[in-house]
Amino acid sequence: MSEEVALHGALQSYVDKWLAVQPQQRTALVFVDPAKYPGHIALAAWEQALLSAAYGIREPHVAATKLHWWAEELSGAAASGGRHPLTRVLFDDERAHAMPAERWLAPVLAAMAQLEEGTAVDFTAQLNAASALHGALAALETAWWYGEAASPERAARLATLNHLLFALRRLQEDAERDRLPLPMARLARFGLSRTGLRQHSEARDQAIKAQLDDLRSAWSEATRLDGPLSVFRALEAGEGERLVRRAAHAGEPLNALQKGTPDRGFMATMRAWRAAQRWQQQVSG
Repeated sequence: MSEEVALHGALQSYVDKWLAVQPQQRTALVFVDPAKYPGHIALAAWEQALLSAAYGIREPHVAATKLHWWAEELSGAAASGGRHPLTRVLFDDERAHAMPAERWLAPVLAAMAQLEEGTAVDFTAQLNAASALHGALAALETAWWYGEAASPERAARLATLNHLLFALRRLQEDAERDRLPLPMARLARFGLSRTGLRQHSEARDQAIKAQLDDLRSAWSEATRLDGPLSVFRALEAGEGERLVRRAAHAGEPLNALQKGTPDRGFMATMRAWRAAQRWQQQVSG
């Protein structure tokens, strides 16, 4: 097996992991051709790999080791070209070299800083805490797609809201974690314990709906912020906003969240096409 074939196989495994979390992006790949924009795909897969290390590894010391590795990898990638399949694709693109090293390291450092964080006091604190990592990722992503002059403000807020929505969907699975998907004020208001998060009840439904109300308001405010969105971010944000609205009106909101909003067929294609049109219009001036 040649080195090129081996690299492609390793790269595809990370792309597959990203698509497993965000299957709606398969439609986007029709308009963001992987052969023409390999770095765009690699960046999305790298973001998912970083988030998996930050949130998917339950032991903080194991997660810290993984994130330290990424910090070292990115620190030397501009000179060496990188060792990881994703890094090698990214730093084969002039965009990677045009950005300051701090831009690449910021998400990793933010991910390391939040490993020991506990449950936020209220929704505002929760939003602020999550924005460090997801804002840094959005800033990197926006600069990659649109250049350093583009504002990442809207992308940063939507990335943070999507994370809080994803965390809420995992409410039962993460009930024993130090950082809970519902803030402390919400738990106290509805009299919920960790055990109560795992069991269906009227109190849990009301707490989830209150969280969804805050998410919906924040989503509405985010649409008025400055800055373009990558095609992938636009699709993720649109699906997230539709899911928030649907779950807020459901009898069992957590069940609605976990089912998601299947987005296939003509409308899915149209949304991806429109996002790609806005991208191309933005970059063409």
